[in-house]
Amino acid sequence: MIAAILAATLLLPADDLYRRGRWNALATDQRAGEVGDALTVIVFQSAEASNTQQTTTRKATDLNASIDAGSLREGGRATIGGGFTGRGDARRSERLVTRLSVTVSDVLPNGDLIVTGTQRMQVNGERTEVRLRGRIRPIDITPDNAILSSRIADAEIDYGGRGFVSRGAGPGLLNRLFSLLGLG
Repeated sequence: MIAAILAATLLLPADDLYRRGRWNALATDQRAGEVGDALTVIVFQSAEASNTQQTTTRKATDLNASIDAGSLREGGRATIGGGFTGRGDARRSERLVTRLSVTVSDVLPNGDLIVTGTQRMQVNGERTEVRLRGRIRPIDITPDNAILSSRIADAEIDYGGRGFVSRGAGPGLLNRLFSLLGLG
């Protein structure tokens, strides 16, 4: 009987509970690393842009002509001038701060994780949505299973909203119509 058990243990493959790269100490949290795992993204994006242009063009032409034919003395003068002054100024400032849970949707051959997630909220009639997609390195995931948005490669962060505030911030119907017709 003992010989049969020893023979069976030699023939059966052993499966280990320890998996390299996925083992953490008993007191630590499990970090995301497989499809379906969730992690938290701390989004802190800030952008400012400014663009100023100024153009001045001046052109003047002066033409004088005179004819002297005895007692007939005629003269003429023509002046042509032109000018253009243009000015443009554009400024934009944006800031987005939020926390968003995402899910690992793919694991690349090099171990990088593709993550995607959507967060929808509705507060006082204003509906907002944040969508995120990107590639992260497992080494950038903190021990509490979070990552900063600045550490996400190929990040696509979409933020939008609909509601009273969004509608009030945009141009009215007549302004849009005049703009469409080139009158505004």
